[in-house]
Amino acid sequence: MTIHEWMQTFLLQLKTVPLLEWMGVAFGVAEVLLARANKIALYPCGIVAVVISTYIFFNTGLYAESALNLYYFIMSVYGWWFWIKRKDHAAPAISSSTKRDWTIAVAIVVTAFVLLYAVLTNFTDSTVPLADAWVSATAWAGMWLLAKRKIENWILLNISNAFAIPLLLYKQLPLYAALTLFLFIIAVLGYIDWNKKIKQQTHAPAVD
Repeated sequence: MTIHEWMQTFLLQLKTVPLLEWMGVAFGVAEVLLARANKIALYPCGIVAVVISTYIFFNTGLYAESALNLYYFIMSVYGWWFWIKRKDHAAPAISSSTKRDWTIAVAIVVTAFVLLYAVLTNFTDSTVPLADAWVSATAWAGMWLLAKRKIENWILLNISNAFAIPLLLYKQLPLYAALTLFLFIIAVLGYIDWNKKIKQQTHAPAVD
């Protein structure tokens, strides 16, 4: 399908998009903007977004993406708790991933990909098991790093986003594809912002 045909599909989709899908996209946009700003409100917004998206993706045959949103729900609750358990409720410090963090993240990607691909090919009618499993596996690892306030979360989330855009277009969900493109751009900006904050933390004078 050509770019022009994709644009026509996108415009047709906008005319028939149900309110529930608009709500899912709106809360998804709010979540990523709040994540970039390092605000705790990203978690309640994220929870609403994933509940809606889980339903939509399941009904379009993106089963791994649907399961991914259930994982997002769990990690959003965990991230919210991880934040508010701090006595002063201040934003947890942003940091770079350690070797252990990377080992866990890679293990999440590999394990999730193998399991999801096996389930999709053997127990569902998925027409895109490889892409669906890969998009979800890399996002799982990225969300775990986000909950731990690790800057590399943006890298893994954007690997997922880069593959998700053509997948969503193929599944004729151009509104979600447009949202994912937006998330890709925000993730790049988020990485830049977090990198600046890490440098500021590193060079901040010690308090006696």
